[in-house]
Amino acid sequence: MTVLFSKKCELGLQAVLFLSIKKKKLIFNATEVSNELKVPKEFVSKVLQILTDSGIVGSKKGKNGGFYLAKRPSDIRLIDIVKAIDGLSAFETCVLGFPGCSHNEPCPVHDKWGPIRENALKMLEEQTLEQLKEKTLNKILNL
Repeated sequence: MTVLFSKKCELGLQAVLFLSIKKKKLIFNATEVSNELKVPKEFVSKVLQILTDSGIVGSKKGKNGGFYLAKRPSDIRLIDIVKAIDGLSAFETCVLGFPGCSHNEPCPVHDKWGPIRENALKMLEEQTLEQLKEKTLNKILNL
């Protein structure tokens, strides 16, 4: 597990990246996504439903139903996925959990963690799924 994201968010990022490398509007059911990412189907279903509710992923019900990207990969930033699943509290609160942590009243790691958090947020805000397509292809093919 990462420092910033829940396991649910990690899976959401992976699932959306997976969908982004597939042909437009190609539909994958939760079992197919689960098999590709090597994670439990029930977990995939829950996360993809959250992303459907947020408008990042679309879904089709029925026998040939499943999930697909609801937007173009160039219109989806990593921060959109993080915001939909975990929210932005990791970028707004103290990493050690101290209340009132600020520049004026810093926690013991505030000066070191602050720039790391800011850089992570900036990267998530800037990176689109389209920009990560080649690296995603290489990673998913090697799972």
